[in-house]
Amino acid sequence: MPKLAQLAKFRVVLRTGLGFVVLGVGSSVCGAAAVGLLLFLQGIPAEMGTRTWVLLTCAGAYVLLSVLVGSAWSAILHRRTAVWFAQGRRPTPPEARRALRLPRDLALVSGTLWLGGTIILGTLTSILGSALDALGVTLAVGLGGLLTVGLMYLAAEWVARPILILALEVSPPRNAVSVSVLSRLAITWAVASGVPLLGVLIVAAPPNIGNADETASLIMLSIVGLISGALGTALLARAVAAPLHRLRMAVGLITRGRKDVSVRVDDASEIGSLQVSVNSMVAGLREQDRLRDLFGRHVGIDVARHALEHGASLSGDVREVAALFVDVVDSTALAYRLPPEEIVRKLNRLFDHVVSAVDARGGLVNKFQGDAALCVFGAPTRLSDPATAALSAARAIRDAVREEGELDLGIGVAWGRVFAGQLGSSSRLEYTVIGDAVNEAARLTEHAKHVPGRTLASDSLWSQATASEQARWSRHETIQLRGRDTPTKTWTN
Repeated sequence: MPKLAQLAKFRVVLRTGLGFVVLGVGSSVCGAAAVGLLLFLQGIPAEMGTRTWVLLTCAGAYVLLSVLVGSAWSAILHRRTAVWFAQGRRPTPPEARRALRLPRDLALVSGTLWLGGTIILGTLTSILGSALDALGVTLAVGLGGLLTVGLMYLAAEWVARPILILALEVSPPRNAVSVSVLSRLAITWAVASGVPLLGVLIVAAPPNIGNADETASLIMLSIVGLISGALGTALLARAVAAPLHRLRMAVGLITRGRKDVSVRVDDASEIGSLQVSVNSMVAGLREQDRLRDLFGRHVGIDVARHALEHGASLSGDVREVAALFVDVVDSTALAYRLPPEEIVRKLNRLFDHVVSAVDARGGLVNKFQGDAALCVFGAPTRLSDPATAALSAARAIRDAVREEGELDLGIGVAWGRVFAGQLGSSSRLEYTVIGDAVNEAARLTEHAKHVPGRTLASDSLWSQATASEQARWSRHETIQLRGRDTPTKTWTN
């Protein structure tokens, strides 16, 4: 791994580790400080006298013990997560699933310790003081715990983001998610409004807990509510709004035709499932394009488009088309003299000229038959002047092959009505053209191999072409084609 990449990885690991330390220690200390300030402002406990120092000492000791126990407990729960993340390796599926529980486990550890503190300090206050003081301490510590645990959960998702991204690559969210957007909204509401307002209600409603003025406590609870609400909302926005914005940008690119879009899966909730779905959709679109490209290369772009638009069925129609047939001269002797791979290379270069000339004029290379090719002008795409296109393509193919000088060939072009459509069975279809024009073009090709221009066109096709194209062709002899009763007038170039 390059040094810069190693340094960047080390920084991510260090930043994440320090984030967990600050989160664990800071949340406990800040929560305890907020609870202590609330109790002080309320004058709780009021009836302990000189024994107050015992409660304060126990509270401080429990906070310190909670930090140590919480850190050790979290380290034991996720020691494997720390190892694979620090090593920079890909986690195993069980390790990934455990890592996805990291925010929930941290909140569970924090909540358990706060619950223990609530019980211990509430019980100790009832022993050293009055029941009303015990109620005040229990409620204050409990509210502080709820607020701290809620913020802990939301902040842990943010701090653990680098770990969660790697874990989600191995164990992406599917139908069942480990956390939901609804639960995040509920926790944010509790942190921003629920707990602070409950504290206000407890302070203002009877019975009056404590002997101090309630104004300072209410102001303090309002400030805590503003701060916790701002933090909770910011963390929720980072967890929900930011990935949704990235999803919206990605979908916008996809709708504009981009297929190279990839959304980073960095959330374990329904948003993560949506990220996975978008990536799967893009992969499906890329696969569709690949299949469409392969389909088009095998049957022709026009045939592929026709099949996609109208479906695959044993159907077709009768049209007047120009059929062009290309065949190599003396292919048997060629196969005897040359190795197969050399013949294939020569044929591929020949067919490259055929495809280029036919595509440029709107025709279809219907099929390759060994060393021959059948081309059609007028199906499945209708052309305004298929005869002129076919004659022009015949000249272009002949000239390109002659210039290359590798092969000799004959080209026959004919005109007539043919069936153009799908042929075969319901499980295996092929688009083809069947009719006398195809047979006539093939027969003309046999004679074209012995004509100096290597091209022959039927008189019926030549008469359909434009005057400028007709002028390029000269009258050839009348030929009796094999399998036909009447002779055929022909033209050559």
